[in-house]
Amino acid sequence: MPARPIVFYPDERLNRPAAPVERFDETLAGLVRDIGDTMIAAPAVGLTAVHIGVPLRVTMIRLDLSRPASVYVNPEVLWASQETAAHTEGSVSLPGLSEEVTRPARVRVGYLTAEGEWREDEADGFLAATLQHEIDQLDGVFWLARLSRLKRERLLKKAGKLRRADRPD
Repeated sequence: MPARPIVFYPDERLNRPAAPVERFDETLAGLVRDIGDTMIAAPAVGLTAVHIGVPLRVTMIRLDLSRPASVYVNPEVLWASQETAAHTEGSVSLPGLSEEVTRPARVRVGYLTAEGEWREDEADGFLAATLQHEIDQLDGVFWLARLSRLKRERLLKKAGKLRRADRPD
């Protein structure tokens, strides 16, 4: 399937919680393929169904291009460490911008596979940060909300400059 158009910030769909997936059928399989194709085209290390305008709790993550992407359906953080770590984050929905975000350093995540099988995984490092980032997006929390007001305002000002620079006169 072809890559789908990306939903760009400040589109309100990025601030709404996604609905749980209830049916594990060919429609879900097609959505997963579309997320994968769009993630490659973007390019991105993680992408949710929300990023392509589908309000369902599905995300795909691929940190290593030599390995297949992982699909997480209805993911949730089951446990998070008290220890924190900062990682640079950004979004295909707000291209060209990134900032360090501090999150729990380790997490345990529960989710369903695309076939409907329950799994739990523990993650640390950049994978832990990416899982939390994508689950936040599925919860309607855009990554900018994790920044201080000053950093958020600075990035939004820069975003405005980038948009104006991209527009032909």
